[in-house]
Amino acid sequence: MTRSTNSYDADAIQMLEGLDAVRKRPGMYIGGTGSDGLSHLLWELIDNAVDEAAAGHADAVSVTFHDDGSFEVADNGRGIPIDRHARKKVSALEVVFTELHAGGKFGSGAYSASGGLHGVGASVVNALARKVVAEVDRNGRTHRLTFVDRVAGHYDGNRFRRSHDLEVTGTVPADRTGTRVRFWPDTDIFDADATIAYADVRDRVAQMCFLVPGLTVTLLDRRPGGSGEPERFVSKRGLVDYVEHLSVGDPLTEVVTLTGDGTYEETVPVEGRMTTVERACHVEVALRWVKGYETRLVSFVNTIPTTDGGTHVAGLERAMTFALNDRFGFDEVKKLKKFKDEARATREDIQEGLIVALKVTVPEPQFRGQTKRELGTPKVQSITYDVVKTGINDWVSNGRKTHVNAVRDKLVAAIEARLLSRQQRETLRRASALGSTGLPDKLADCRSTDVAETELLIVEGDSAAGPTKAGRNSEFQAVLPIRGKILNAGKATLKQVLENAEAEAIFTVMGAGSGPDFDPAAARYGRVVILADADVDGAHIRCLLLTLFYAYLRPLLEQGRVYVAMPPLFTIKETAGAKTKHFAYDEADRIRICGELSAAGKNFKVGRNKGLGEMDVDELAQTALDPDTRVLRRVTLDEAEAAAAFEVLMGREVGPRRDWIVERAAFVDREILDI
Repeated sequence: MTRSTNSYDADAIQMLEGLDAVRKRPGMYIGGTGSDGLSHLLWELIDNAVDEAAAGHADAVSVTFHDDGSFEVADNGRGIPIDRHARKKVSALEVVFTELHAGGKFGSGAYSASGGLHGVGASVVNALARKVVAEVDRNGRTHRLTFVDRVAGHYDGNRFRRSHDLEVTGTVPADRTGTRVRFWPDTDIFDADATIAYADVRDRVAQMCFLVPGLTVTLLDRRPGGSGEPERFVSKRGLVDYVEHLSVGDPLTEVVTLTGDGTYEETVPVEGRMTTVERACHVEVALRWVKGYETRLVSFVNTIPTTDGGTHVAGLERAMTFALNDRFGFDEVKKLKKFKDEARATREDIQEGLIVALKVTVPEPQFRGQTKRELGTPKVQSITYDVVKTGINDWVSNGRKTHVNAVRDKLVAAIEARLLSRQQRETLRRASALGSTGLPDKLADCRSTDVAETELLIVEGDSAAGPTKAGRNSEFQAVLPIRGKILNAGKATLKQVLENAEAEAIFTVMGAGSGPDFDPAAARYGRVVILADADVDGAHIRCLLLTLFYAYLRPLLEQGRVYVAMPPLFTIKETAGAKTKHFAYDEADRIRICGELSAAGKNFKVGRNKGLGEMDVDELAQTALDPDTRVLRRVTLDEAEAAAAFEVLMGREVGPRRDWIVERAAFVDREILDI
């Protein structure tokens, strides 16, 4: 009887020996064969070196990009052991690079807490490399072991010889120890376009220095196009420095540090038997609030970044939400009768403008997945919760009152904004259910639904709205008249802005939310054009509108989607012949045009345009509405200039505004100012 090709018997069972399992299924160990997977090889070696520093055995690590496509990580730690392994009968150095789950990080081994806890780091690098060279400084000598296609040996001239013996390549001072590992990735394993980005490694090693204060990491790029100059990173204050590094914008509080310890029991195999052991967990947190809305929460277990969070992050978020709600109470929100039963800050409210760095140190943490992006140890959540809740309570009681009160005010504003925004959405839904568009009655909308082509014309007053509606192209131009000077969003509270009829109309018409919830991709119009009179009042209205956009619709400014129409100051009409009209946009322009007409012997009459409402439809269309003839000024956003223009000049503080004006007003006689 012949054996069927579909038979399933003992011969069909395959066994992958040693490192072959890694090469067969690399995604299980490094997450994939693209750039992330290739980078993961380097992370494993960096993590091993940093573990030595975190354990107090090293203070310097270097990472080098070589010009032959190899990468090298070196440290001045104790050096991987070179003595003979009792069971494997080869050097411990060879065992580390050839055996999965071999290392000094299990149970009560050489590390109490480390990043590379699965014991596969160095061996996986070897499994997925064409060549690896490991050098160890110990006992006054440099010992080298080379792996070519995962086979241990050394070079005799240009010839590689298989060998389990370590090669002694030189002498070093007796007290010098350390490890250097250089590897050449196997290009047959990885995608053709897989790379290790220097910038990513730069960010990673800089991050490591924040996690291990006092550690110096040197990064060197020797590849063609690389700088060839070493970059060095070191942090003295750890997570405090990290939070300051991450903070963008003006700080609302100082950097607050929370630390604490806890223990938990865990059942693990010890020498083949399940045994209950006691674990220690140390929690470190540094945090601050800034005036903006962006949230940055970075978390780590030992020295490993947990980009997908985990139980420690869940504990921190629960603790902050409970503690701040418990201590602040938010009576102001409760006074809004319709919201009195919802006067609690959510996690999202608390994290507006919050910068947090969280690190927990535990032995043998449980990760969800080999790539260690998410912590799974359950008991760490309750320990983190207790430490953070106690720390937040202590800060609210004993921290700087101005900072504590500033956070409280920020949370009140966030709660009110969320509840009022929800109320607006519900109102729009009800209007939609009744067959209404939910848009303000005074809006004269356009017909086109192609957002890229449409624009919203915001016009000052009903008198200007008439000629604007008559002169626009209703296919793509919508008109929204506003009444006079809207409120100053730089001084007004969030509640005042959301309750202001003109601001609410603008938010509703744009249809994409406001503040941190504003989504520019959802906006109903591609551009916004502000039309205001060419006088002092018109300039003030433009400033107020731009302040509102800066405070609540800022992405439109950042994307260059806000324009200011430039109506002419003067209309100069020839009084004979074709009676051509000329437009002058300032005094110098008027003098130039009048001079040219006089030189040509033409008679003319000059009219001062007091407002958009006094221009006829054709004039307004030609100068402010027709894309072929109008003059617009795009409003660009330079952060430094914007901070001065909006926060200093339009903000609540009088002193900085006075100083700014006096310093820059060359025509001011400071001697006669009463300041």
